[in-house]
Amino acid sequence: MAEYPTIDSELLRTFVAIADQGGFTRAAEVLNRTQSAVSMQMKRLEVDVVKRNLFQRAGRQLELTAEGQLLLSYARRILKLQGEIISTLREPHMVGSVSIGTPDDYVMRFLPSILARFAQSYPMVQVELHCEPSYQLLQRKDLDLTIVTRKPGTEIGQLLRQEKMVWAQATGFALHEQSSLPLAMFNNDCFCREWACNALDAMERDYRVAYTSPSLSAIMAVVGAGLAITAQLESLIPADMQIIGDEHGLPSMPSASIVLLRNPQAQSPITECLAEYVAEGFRL
Repeated sequence: MAEYPTIDSELLRTFVAIADQGGFTRAAEVLNRTQSAVSMQMKRLEVDVVKRNLFQRAGRQLELTAEGQLLLSYARRILKLQGEIISTLREPHMVGSVSIGTPDDYVMRFLPSILARFAQSYPMVQVELHCEPSYQLLQRKDLDLTIVTRKPGTEIGQLLRQEKMVWAQATGFALHEQSSLPLAMFNNDCFCREWACNALDAMERDYRVAYTSPSLSAIMAVVGAGLAITAQLESLIPADMQIIGDEHGLPSMPSASIVLLRNPQAQSPITECLAEYVAEGFRL
């Protein structure tokens, strides 16, 4: 029988921790190991096992190489399967609870299908869903998983997707033609609002923030009534609204990152399993 090379799961666990935490130092803290031990494990993985460079430096940032990105996908799946095997043998029906925090933005767009699939596979797991703005979720230490929106270059954790910010208004209205553009935006702590206002200021476009709310559904209700326009991630714009942009005299907007944060103090097969469902749901 042919022998196939193997990879120690501890090497994969360390590799994933480095990718999630954005560096060797933070990974060492999460894994409760010394930085030198983490470095030695990665040297062993890169030199002796896969014989490829998995990380590269971009200024002060540590980034995955193309080979590293490929291995990260496999490593997550391998560790997930290992967790499922242990869980299945020790605990045939996973029972327990998991908490996840997310901005209101993603509740209606992504969470229903994710939670439906998860509940079908693990009906005895209770999911506690906490909806708060990203800046508030980043302050919390009691959640098992957290989905937040981040500026490019500030991602820590697992990147779920990147999306461009777009302008939108109710179909049938022409609010972009008004001399003073009425906006419906999140509160001051949201960097997306800062982006929108800065972009309009840069092109010397007159505007006023007419409506504010921490709730995306409230903002979309205002926009849907034809009272204001908004700037949001493209996937959050409902089908009955019109995306507008350069051709309407509005500035182009950058892209934002949606990331998943794991609480290192709350790792469990249940938590990791839900994390995989979340990642798959945002990919779809």
